[in-house]
Amino acid sequence: MSETPTVLVAGPGQRGPLRPIELAVGAVLGGVTVGLITVGSVVPFAAALQLVAAVPMGMLAHRYRLRALVTATVAATLVTFVAAGVMPALGVVSTATIGGIIGGVKRRGRGLPTACLAALVAGLAWGAFSVGSLLVFAKTRELFFDTVRNTAGGMRKIAESRPELESLGRAVDSATEAVLTWWWLYVGSGVVVGVLVSAVCSWYVLGSILDRLAWLPSRDRLDAPADERPIGPLPVTLRGAGFRYPGAHVDALHGIDLTVAAGEFVAVVGHNGSGKSTLTRLLAGLPPTSGEVLRPGSAGLGHLGGTALVLQRPESQTLGVLVADDVVWGLPTDLAARVDVDGLLREVGLDGMGGRETATLSGGQQQRLAVAAALARRPALLIADEATSMIDPRGRRELVALLRELPARHRMAVVLVTHHEADAAAADRVVHLGAGRMVQRLPAWPQPTRGARRTPMGGPVLELRQVRHTYNRGTPWEAPALHGLDLTVRQGEALLVVGGNGSGKSTLAWIMAGLVTPSSGACLLGGKPVTRQIGRVALAFQHSRLQLQKQTVGTEIADWGGQATGSGAVGRALDAVGLDRALAARSIEELSGGQAKRVVLAAIVASHPQVVVLDEPLAGLDPKGRADIVELLARLRDSGLTLIVISHDVEDMAAVCDRTVHLNEGRFTDSHGVTAGFTDNTAGPAAASGYQDRSHR
Repeated sequence: MSETPTVLVAGPGQRGPLRPIELAVGAVLGGVTVGLITVGSVVPFAAALQLVAAVPMGMLAHRYRLRALVTATVAATLVTFVAAGVMPALGVVSTATIGGIIGGVKRRGRGLPTACLAALVAGLAWGAFSVGSLLVFAKTRELFFDTVRNTAGGMRKIAESRPELESLGRAVDSATEAVLTWWWLYVGSGVVVGVLVSAVCSWYVLGSILDRLAWLPSRDRLDAPADERPIGPLPVTLRGAGFRYPGAHVDALHGIDLTVAAGEFVAVVGHNGSGKSTLTRLLAGLPPTSGEVLRPGSAGLGHLGGTALVLQRPESQTLGVLVADDVVWGLPTDLAARVDVDGLLREVGLDGMGGRETATLSGGQQQRLAVAAALARRPALLIADEATSMIDPRGRRELVALLRELPARHRMAVVLVTHHEADAAAADRVVHLGAGRMVQRLPAWPQPTRGARRTPMGGPVLELRQVRHTYNRGTPWEAPALHGLDLTVRQGEALLVVGGNGSGKSTLAWIMAGLVTPSSGACLLGGKPVTRQIGRVALAFQHSRLQLQKQTVGTEIADWGGQATGSGAVGRALDAVGLDRALAARSIEELSGGQAKRVVLAAIVASHPQVVVLDEPLAGLDPKGRADIVELLARLRDSGLTLIVISHDVEDMAAVCDRTVHLNEGRFTDSHGVTAGFTDNTAGPAAASGYQDRSHR
């Protein structure tokens, strides 16, 4: 078979079957609508939720094709019918009607007259449906008539009790007779008027919401035009390939010459912003904007025998409740039945875990599960995009070893994209990327070095006393996470908590921040439970982007700081984390991973907490980004801020942390060392270093 370039036109692809992004967003927003409608219909005093239900459907219509809205509406209606009955199911359809009108008109750039015209058409359809339903269902029609008669009779009796209201009683009788005679006209016109009024009100309310949310990204960066050729991703050859994102002024990737053939394990190494993820997208089927990508057939992303992608965050790829279910999730029933689930789990090191809940897996185990799910599709090309960046060193080594063995076991190629040079040691070939181009080698960035503490530590500020926590306590699914932890942290101290994936580090972080109440024991801030002082202990998530909710950097920081936070305070917060004040006007979506972490820290500085808990602050960063964050944390520590760093990056974080405690399966491995040593720790770095050595032993 000859190799020919894949000539594909970039763009949103508005024809053909629903794209993965449309299916995914439709499923999520449809599910939100089902929840709002169902809760609003069965829970007293929660009917207002049904008004909010138009927002997700409006968002869907605002961003995607009518087909996506119709598909989501049908699915949501069926689920609601099963869960709550006929009337809530009709509520889903009516909500989708209004949301679809406003969102669709907004998407096409039209105004209120167009929305009114669309509402008139929809109102006529709903009116005809209502009249037709009453014609078909005679008992329902008679019930409707009885309701009208009873209501009129009650009003007439009230009128008869007062002589001056006799004329009103006669008018009610007359109106009732007219309604019952011409009921189809009154019902139909009433529905039309109701839809029109709802559309006009929604234009101003729902429309303003959609306008404010228009900045949120909706484009799938892996979305590629349809390629009708048979699936054949290998060998894949890039010749002078480059890519420029819409609206960008420079290429993210330029002049790449690369060939990947079956049986190879290729590592692509580069720092943040070097173009690694863009190269991943080209290999996965995205057409280049310059040069060409050659392959025998289509990339077949996600299809049997095509290309499989394992991403950085394993939890974002986990869909099944049980491990075995997740392996075959999304496969047709006949293909799923032929998958040797137990064999795949054994191959990736999860032997005997098919019956476990996916939520109980550690990060490393979730990544192995993602590999098993990819192998279930028998891919010819497996791409692991930063799949090792969010797991501990041991898990990283084990995952790289697993990926290394796959080409020998299966007729496939594996491409590992990473910024860890050590991960590339096992590869057959290493491709280095720098500034979007292939380079001979990467620059050697300096490693963080321990700096002398500039300010002494104060007295105890945060205390854990016999803290235990069990998830799903009292149920058959209970899972103990922490077991009797004792810890004291001093004002201005930088404490490093080390532990592997699944050791309980994140649970400990949430308890320290007061966001989770321990099952027993106490977490005290200044002698009072931290759960009663929410905000005094700030928590920086491992995935910084999840904490950034506003449109721009400045509004995000100001929101954290409160109403009194002006532009001056925002600027000072940016200064504190080493960011240019001009970044305040930058969109959150334009930030790099390192910038997002700094913005979160700037927002935390603006909120003036007593303690900051950082969950894996170096995860996903290249060596330069890691060194920058370590330097920033040292400055925050020297300013008197108390830092609790939860990380497995011991070597880098040792440069800023005064001491280290080890968490293993929910327990501090040296409980005596955790609570001892405070009386001699005031001497500063020397004493802190000595204590750290004791805790390591």
